[in-house]
Amino acid sequence: MTIDLYYLPASAPCRSIMLLAKAIGVDLNLKKTVLTNGDHLKPEFLKLNPQHTIPTLDDNGFSLWESRAILAYLQSQYGKDESLYPKDPKKRAVVDQRLYFDMGTLYARIGEYYVSSERVELMSIPVEPHVWPRGQRLQPRLVRFGCE
Repeated sequence: MTIDLYYLPASAPCRSIMLLAKAIGVDLNLKKTVLTNGDHLKPEFLKLNPQHTIPTLDDNGFSLWESRAILAYLQSQYGKDESLYPKDPKKRAVVDQRLYFDMGTLYARIGEYYVSSERVELMSIPVEPHVWPRGQRLQPRLVRFGCE
């Protein structure tokens, strides 16, 4: 059984999958995917994941991306018990609620914090100056990456 995980070591979503795999005794074949090298745009990767995102899991030909979906799949497929992802709908709903909170609220706020102009400048990534109207979400435009 070979389960490939295409990942970046510093990615929190990738790390969560690696932590779960270790907790449930699943060995992953880690395939470091360097986005700045274009690894995620190579034809063999696009066959696995046409959205070219990481993490991406390849479980013997079954491809899956999006970390929370991968977490649920691994636990459902290989977990030895229900302690991490219960089958009872109400208990599972609470776990799902926490996963969605992480994805939709917590992770977004952490990202906003680390991509604020002061922190981006500390990382030597130039940010176009922009005046933000009061109450508008902080979304600085990263010049170096051409994002607008």
